[in-house]
Amino acid sequence: MTRYARDVAIVAFAQTDHRCRTDDVSEVEMLMPVLHDVLTRTGLTTGDIGFTCSGSSDYLAGRAFSFTMALDGVGAWPPISESHVETDGAWALYEAWVKLLTGQADTALVYAYGKSSPGDVRAVLSRQLDPYYLAPLWPDSVALAALQAQALLDAGIADESAFAAVAARSRADATANPHAQLKAADPHPQPRAANPHAQLQGERPADDHLVRPLRVADCPPVGDGAAAVILAAGDTARRLCSRPAWIRGIDHRVEAHALGVRDLTDSPSTRLAARHAGAFERPVDTAELHAPFSSQEIVLRRSLDLDDSVRVNPSGGALAANPVMAAGLIRLGEAAARIHRGASDRALAHATSGPCLQQNLVAVLEGET
Repeated sequence: MTRYARDVAIVAFAQTDHRCRTDDVSEVEMLMPVLHDVLTRTGLTTGDIGFTCSGSSDYLAGRAFSFTMALDGVGAWPPISESHVETDGAWALYEAWVKLLTGQADTALVYAYGKSSPGDVRAVLSRQLDPYYLAPLWPDSVALAALQAQALLDAGIADESAFAAVAARSRADATANPHAQLKAADPHPQPRAANPHAQLQGERPADDHLVRPLRVADCPPVGDGAAAVILAAGDTARRLCSRPAWIRGIDHRVEAHALGVRDLTDSPSTRLAARHAGAFERPVDTAELHAPFSSQEIVLRRSLDLDDSVRVNPSGGALAANPVMAAGLIRLGEAAARIHRGASDRALAHATSGPCLQQNLVAVLEGET
């Protein structure tokens, strides 16, 4: 495994209770309790943080530089060292990790948030596509995921019952997660009148096809949420957390923009990122996979060589709560939280961005034994 200049760990994690709509609060109002919570867990104040990095999307908010408004929740005075990534907060964590490795800071606050409910998130995500050939056709995110699922069926790798098993297990595990939006005990959590143009789930039966071969249960809920973590280096991490989740390796890779040149049944970028992160050097006991669609978990498990001995998405994963731009950071946070409380010794966390698992980040987290 690669040895880094400094040991860096996730020492605290907090998230919202994820909801299908948050019309009663702004992004800043949704984010502030999470920031206060994660700081309280370490005893730090905003002034103690050496670097702050956030992840969000102006496309979701519908206005340019919307992330600057969120700084009202952080507090930008006295002046802070701050950065932002226009993608999932997992990549903000990567930037903060690099910052700490260089010795420019000993602590970092990373946060991410997204409100998908005000608009049509399926249409918004189509803007990630190639602007000349694909985007003008407006293929939405569910339709593209359905193409990937159909490729798995055509290749004989999985069938619809395998997709259903993933969805059922994820929602069942989510019953133990107080922050989850969808749980097995609550099959119809979305109100009938909640923006029908944006919602993937409604009061439609879970076994109805949404876009063949994907059924309603195979797709993530549309909802709003935020998350935050604190990173710390070396002895600072040990002082702030009784059992830090040390980042033993982390890497991210991207595949071709054009879907037609990719094998959608495989994820070589995930495999390459995992190899560089050291995931294959020793077995992991937990894997938090950012798989918004049940079919994508099958692709990821094969690419990461995860067998049945590995506990996959004990939090319920993105099928239980999928706040866009925060769901990947939540996978890192959930994996770290299991290490913090002694439920895991070596965990893999994964985040994805773009259509059909285009860009993937993999981290390996370990607790001290």
